[in-house]
Amino acid sequence: MFENTEVTITRDCDAIQIPSGNALIIEAGTPVLITQSLGGSYTVALNQGLARIAEKDADALGIDPSTGSANTEAAPAGGEEATIEQVWDKLKTCFDPEIPVNIVDLGLVYDCQKIQTEDAGTKVEVKMTLTAPGCGMGPAIAADAQSKILSLNGIDEAIVELVWDPPWNQSMISEAGKMQLGMI
Repeated sequence: MFENTEVTITRDCDAIQIPSGNALIIEAGTPVLITQSLGGSYTVALNQGLARIAEKDADALGIDPSTGSANTEAAPAGGEEATIEQVWDKLKTCFDPEIPVNIVDLGLVYDCQKIQTEDAGTKVEVKMTLTAPGCGMGPAIAADAQSKILSLNGIDEAIVELVWDPPWNQSMISEAGKMQLGMI
């Protein structure tokens, strides 16, 4: 929706440098090119390389976060607890900022379980990997997944663990992901 759009940052804003994962502040007045806007976050190109800007800072790009987000899914009616299918759907709104395919179709999510806790709460445990073990964006992608899971009704706790076994490879990409990447 906003890809390949040149904008000027309207206020100082937090960002995460890609691929190192280091935090940085992009100063007001900095020109950037939005290269990807998926799952509510924005990948921008600037003089220092690429950076990821979270949905909460979309206004610094001149985007209204309430309309700029790709996440328009309504909460379950009547306060019902989210289903495991809704958890998987929410994970499909998480993206590696360098690859325009969600983490589920990219084959990065190895396991997702919804568990009732002893205190009658609901916990979701996710095991996921990255395309490369040295990727500094891992903690940011995991935190994004955790935050989105916690936004679902009835989910009290979310644990997203980065694992390296089995190592990720391109055969783990879904057919839909391969089509998005032009691999088939």
